[in-house]
Amino acid sequence: GLVTGTLLGLYEDTRYKSEGKKPVLKSVDFVGLGSGAEIEKKLKYAEDVSTAVIFGKELVNSPANVLTPVVLAEEASKIASTYSDVFTATILDAEKCEELKMGSYLGVAAASANPPRFIHLCYKPSSGPVKTKLALVGKGLTFDSGGYNIKTGAGCSIELMKFDMGGSAAVLGAAKAIGQVKPPGVEVHFIVAACENMISGTGMRPGDVVTASNGKTIEVNNTDAEGRLTLADALVYACNQGVDKIIDLATLTGACVVALGPSIAGVFTPSDDLAKEVSTAAEASGEKFWRMPLEESYWESMKSGVADMVNTGGRQGGSITAALFLKQFVDEKVQWMHIDMAGPVWNDKKRAATGFGIGTLVEWVLLNSSS
Repeated sequence: GLVTGTLLGLYEDTRYKSEGKKPVLKSVDFVGLGSGAEIEKKLKYAEDVSTAVIFGKELVNSPANVLTPVVLAEEASKIASTYSDVFTATILDAEKCEELKMGSYLGVAAASANPPRFIHLCYKPSSGPVKTKLALVGKGLTFDSGGYNIKTGAGCSIELMKFDMGGSAAVLGAAKAIGQVKPPGVEVHFIVAACENMISGTGMRPGDVVTASNGKTIEVNNTDAEGRLTLADALVYACNQGVDKIIDLATLTGACVVALGPSIAGVFTPSDDLAKEVSTAAEASGEKFWRMPLEESYWESMKSGVADMVNTGGRQGGSITAALFLKQFVDEKVQWMHIDMAGPVWNDKKRAATGFGIGTLVEWVLLNSSS
């Protein structure tokens, strides 16, 4: 905690400032921590995770004219090439996604001049057997205008919608840390359906029906409930990797921020075991989560007259109906958790990203490893 607090406390993102860059502190000595291999190992771990959190912060802080879906995919590929002993990268363009019938994801991406990129990093230990297969799926909207249901009015925060890829930053930040820590006995898939939600003549309209890659049809009654449409195809893809457990992370709903405030993420899962695992991981990372109900009776509000479902229900229980929507795209045999991190992704006082989720994800992967 001391090392992490120091590294993150001293960090300031000055990449886009022309003047006033402060002198950089080159080193810090900690006195009285002791010495030996065990201490060195813990210090190295704290440094690895802190570096990953800073990487995640910088992704979220990057403006949308800099961090396009293509650039986000390039950042992911760099992780795989840096840790090529344990990582492989697969980057799919729109044509490949069309072959995989990802109509839900591509519907969101259709309006933007910046093409989408579907990111899949796979971590496999260089030796030893694999006992558990995990997937981390992150929402990757590098900008969200709302589409034809454009974000308007006070509190819509359209100027902050570069942070709508906060889930993908958590996932890729965790990948960077895992590449350094190299836990044994666990295979991890890091998946992001990256795109922009924009407005144009080719864009998705309210009332359109899209078909996800598992064959389910969705009536789009609100183009600003787009994150779940991208996650739908990402979750189907994750299940097809033969994983045992999936965690998805997304800046998904304002309703979750209203319920839990700016510093607590909502957790939705039918699995008590998975909830306990993430609770244990969060205790180690210091990040705050609160388990929310998956009230199945609320699904009634998500029924469509023309398709299998609509993409958003009414105002009541908005974060719950969003989670129930995602559940339609997860294989019942797979343990699944949805984390709505719309609140803690951003620090309003500092006007900067928090790097939320990375520390907990790394701890969770380690819990499932044989280390």
